[in-house]
Amino acid sequence: MFGDALQVSTFGFLDKTQLTKLKKKAMRRGVWFTVLRRIDRALIDLTIKVSDNVRSYNLVKSILTIARKVQEVFQSKLAHRIKEIGIPLTRKLSLLAQNWGNKGARKWVNDANFAWYLTITKLNS
Repeated sequence: MFGDALQVSTFGFLDKTQLTKLKKKAMRRGVWFTVLRRIDRALIDLTIKVSDNVRSYNLVKSILTIARKVQEVFQSKLAHRIKEIGIPLTRKLSLLAQNWGNKGARKWVNDANFAWYLTITKLNS
């Protein structure tokens, strides 16, 4: 998720818009205040206010560490949702399709992408 949001360009710059996107996503998903320490939030806030492009290796390294924290929380939430929602739906649909005569539906239970798809679809509806 944030691998897309924060990318260091070929010149080693980290863009202000990327940091703003990181902050918005973290705030919208309720991670900004719960997962990040005050110093982490302050580092990102000050970097957004002061700089358009980050060229300092140490600052980029610190910001990417913070972004990884946020990404890990998002991934663990999604993994929990997949276990909670996607896998049971996959089992139900597989059994239903098998009852209708679809022999290949047995493989659906072990398909992680199908469970992920069903989870995202359920969450969006």
